[in-house]
Amino acid sequence: MGAQYYGADSEDGDRIDDPSEDALFMMISDLNDSDNTFVAVRPDEDDPVWSASVAVLDEGGYEIVRRDTTRNEHEVTTATGIDDIARDLTIWMAARDFPGQPTRQVIDF
Repeated sequence: MGAQYYGADSEDGDRIDDPSEDALFMMISDLNDSDNTFVAVRPDEDDPVWSASVAVLDEGGYEIVRRDTTRNEHEVTTATGIDDIARDLTIWMAARDFPGQPTRQVIDF
């Protein structure tokens, strides 16, 4: 069926559709500096307008890249705490647009 919103793919072929913060934590935890060096997260579409990736750095830690062409964003940061990375990515992705998906409405009763 595919992801409703986005998918996370690692270099070693693992894929999780619509990953939770815990799933991202597990995927990042599984990264190493030999054969599984990155995780990429993006909408499940042909030409995604945003993407994020986490890659292992040779000197330790991780490089996080976030891109969103609709907002003219391109940010590259480094971090060492996997829990912080997973939480920050989850929050960042929640603020992205998902073309073809209904917009959320808040109704006061």
